[in-house]
Amino acid sequence: MQHNAVGWFEIYVQDMPRARRFYEQLLGRPLESLTPPGGADSDLEMWAFPMEKEGMGASGALVKMPDYLSGPGGTLVYFVCDDCAEQVRRADAHGGQIIKEKFSIAPYGFIAMV
Repeated sequence: MQHNAVGWFEIYVQDMPRARRFYEQLLGRPLESLTPPGGADSDLEMWAFPMEKEGMGASGALVKMPDYLSGPGGTLVYFVCDDCAEQVRRADAHGGQIIKEKFSIAPYGFIAMV
C-alpha cells in the first residue's frame, strides 16, 4: 500500500486553551480531544486537528506535556514505516542521533525518536 511519508505531527504547547483558540480560529473548525497513549491518567493533554481519513495529507495534534517546550524544536514529525527499528538502524548507520530506541505508544503502535 502506498502512503505519504509523514503520518502524524505534534506541536508542543504550554498554554493549551490559548493554542486551541488560535488554531480553531485559524482553521475555522474545532479541534477534537484525543485520548493520549497511556489513557486518561496520562500527564499528556492532546487536541487533534480536523482529519478526513480518506483525505490527502497528514493529521496531528496540539500536545501539552511536562518538559516539552513550545517554540524552536517544539514540533515532532512521525514518518510512516513498517518497523521503526529498521529506520533506527538506518539512521544510526548514516550518522543520525538516536534519542530513544523503538518503544510502544499503545494502542497506537510503536515509535522511535531519532
